[in-house]
Amino acid sequence: MELREISRSLYSIADTGRMRADSVLLRKQRKRAVMKNGDYNIVQINVSERRRRYLLDLFTTLVDAQWRWTLFVFTMSFVLSWSGFGSLWWLIAFTHGDFEPENLGNETWVPCVSNIHSLTSAFLFSIETQHTIGYGSRYPTEDCPEAVIMVVIQSITGMMIQTLMVGIIFAKMARPKQRTETLLFSRTAVICQRDGQLCLMFRAGDMRDKSHLIATSIRALLVRPRITQEGEILAPFLSELKLSVDQYDPNVFLLWPAVVIHRIDRESPLYTMSAAELLTDKFEIIVTLEGTIESTGQPTQARTSYLPSELLWGHRFEPMIHYSKERLAYEVDYALFHNTYQVDTPLCCAQVLDSLTLDSSTTKPVIY
Repeated sequence: MELREISRSLYSIADTGRMRADSVLLRKQRKRAVMKNGDYNIVQINVSERRRRYLLDLFTTLVDAQWRWTLFVFTMSFVLSWSGFGSLWWLIAFTHGDFEPENLGNETWVPCVSNIHSLTSAFLFSIETQHTIGYGSRYPTEDCPEAVIMVVIQSITGMMIQTLMVGIIFAKMARPKQRTETLLFSRTAVICQRDGQLCLMFRAGDMRDKSHLIATSIRALLVRPRITQEGEILAPFLSELKLSVDQYDPNVFLLWPAVVIHRIDRESPLYTMSAAELLTDKFEIIVTLEGTIESTGQPTQARTSYLPSELLWGHRFEPMIHYSKERLAYEVDYALFHNTYQVDTPLCCAQVLDSLTLDSSTTKPVIY
């Protein structure tokens, strides 16, 4: 039997044999380690001294914290510093005797701080000192050395607090993680033939047209339990899927959205998986795309994952790039980014397909 006849016999021509896209929604959802938006679905428990370790790295903790907690710490740091130094200013004035009845109305008496009569006025003077407001009604005098020392200490402390808060807010706003919002992955991956070989394919793209990613690379890891020869169960167990784009390595040039290909050959962990086994198998494919932001020079990483229910066997991505004669430029239609269409694809695994191809190629022609 010729190779063409063998391939046709493996195709599922009837509609009942085809793997439809709507049937994917009926499959049972499996657990995943990486969510579709790139967040890790991992919870760490029984970590000893977690809070102390987080406090030792306070800057990173505040950068990673939610905005409401960062603003709360930002506000409380100023309020507590104002209140603390205000209490110290009141204590200095009290020990100096500025609140004595005979000194309050004495014009010859030189107080530590002019016009401090209560805890409220000491609090206002603390704010003026820390932020160099200087309204003019309250000021320290040179006859009180402890007041001069306190001005120096509060000025340095206030500057350190402001510097730390500005650094945290800038780091949160300029995080490379925000750049990943414009990096897209196709919602589903597809399995079909390309040049006679079964391939796993998904699409990746960058929505920005000004600030591109440079030195971009993409990797894919298969998370699947494995049993060793000694009977040890390795779960989860990670193995790498070799990727390529067109005819070059996975250093992706995202000039436009690219279809990333994993050829299911003898070295692939998916070599023995057929379409029927795909429905019942349990695994996860984690995809990471790393690159350097052209405008800032910061590295960034985008992640996604695919479950067996998100793999479409016998589908191919629709073309989304065409040249516009009106605009004299290539147009990328992102409305087609996730679209696929059905193609005739053998339902057997790549191992069986290779063996049939090898048998047909070694068959000697019949001479009549």
